[in-house]
Amino acid sequence: MKRQNVETSKRQDIETSRLGGAGVVVVVLLGVSGFFVAPVVAGDVPRLAIKAGKIITMDDVDTIVNNGVVLLADGEVEAIGKASEITIPDGYRVIDAEDEWVVPGLVDAHDHSAGSLYDLNDSVYLTNPGLRTIDMVVPRNERMEDALAGGVTTVLVIPGSGTNMSGFGTIVKTYGNSVEDVVIRAPGCLKIAQAGNPERYWFGVGRTMMNWNLGQTLEKAKAYHESWTAYEKGETPEAPQYDLVWHGFRGLFEKKYPAGLHTQWYQVYMMSILMLHDRFGLNIVTDHSTFDSYKLASFVKERGMYSVVGPRQFYLDRRDRTINGCAARFAEQGVTRLGINTDAPVVSQKDLSYQAAMACWLGWDDHYAALKSVTRIGAESLLIIDRVGSLEKGKDADVGIWTGSPIDPRSQCKLTIVNGRIAYDAKVRRRY
Repeated sequence: MKRQNVETSKRQDIETSRLGGAGVVVVVLLGVSGFFVAPVVAGDVPRLAIKAGKIITMDDVDTIVNNGVVLLADGEVEAIGKASEITIPDGYRVIDAEDEWVVPGLVDAHDHSAGSLYDLNDSVYLTNPGLRTIDMVVPRNERMEDALAGGVTTVLVIPGSGTNMSGFGTIVKTYGNSVEDVVIRAPGCLKIAQAGNPERYWFGVGRTMMNWNLGQTLEKAKAYHESWTAYEKGETPEAPQYDLVWHGFRGLFEKKYPAGLHTQWYQVYMMSILMLHDRFGLNIVTDHSTFDSYKLASFVKERGMYSVVGPRQFYLDRRDRTINGCAARFAEQGVTRLGINTDAPVVSQKDLSYQAAMACWLGWDDHYAALKSVTRIGAESLLIIDRVGSLEKGKDADVGIWTGSPIDPRSQCKLTIVNGRIAYDAKVRRRY
């Protein structure tokens, strides 16, 4: 991707600088592949020019532009550069943010607020391979509108953790008037929960039983995928019988989307990685990663995995009664693919940046990495970095305008833009 007229600053710049002060639409989204990727919403999108004091692009070379301009057109980022080098075309609405920071829309990679005000948790069986949250997506629901006030533009909405395999999640934008508007990808991930909550299933189930049952379910899904793969390669003459329950797993084994793994405690964390990553070869993202999961930081680093920490940012070690920052413990052991989540509604989506700030307060001393954890890292972990998570030409026009660094709790999100449309304006306290 070409980048012209940009000023690259040191990463420390973000750490030391501070400037100035609906109803349900029912649609069929799953084709024969069991996999849906929504197009960028087009049509009747305003053209915007943002004059910014500081632009944090979160691109792969850590570009920061001071006194810059961002052009948004047709729902995409059209250009980014220094104000002295970019001419604002006629017909663009100019947004004055010369005393503010412009950052990518934040990405929450673990969330349960699709439409219901409660956790999406259908505890039918211990493993529920046929469940999917896309059937529950309600655009502009109360929780998603709260997210806009915190600059959050993309969320992964997943089933709850009351069962071992809860079903398929959906990646959505927090603003839009229809399911087609908001859905980025379905399935977004496969939700798996190991130990803790699912142990309460039907008055208690042991971890050994959970591991065996989960393994059996995945073996069936893998066999189904391999039978279709053999047919597609011409190795077998007849197509296998289509099964809607198992067909969605094909994208999982093809690594088109990850398995989101709710886990904590180092023993469970280790067994989950050995099973899901090493045995089945899945692309997994370890969610929660709380309590003493950081003891397995070497596993995460060696395998190049993503760990998304939250909602709790601490672990109380009762032996010496010290509070340890979970994200800090992962980071100090060299884990760089480190994200932060809210687990909404456990913590409100609008407080995603504050969760990252808490991680810093509890010992994570890289503030730039903390901001990356809720932008680029979240998008990378969900395999949607081609669309969101950074401000680059051609990507979705998802932007937050802040009074300062989002990792500073004193900062306020003044304006949130989703797909090129203004979705939230703090000045009038209005969600559009």
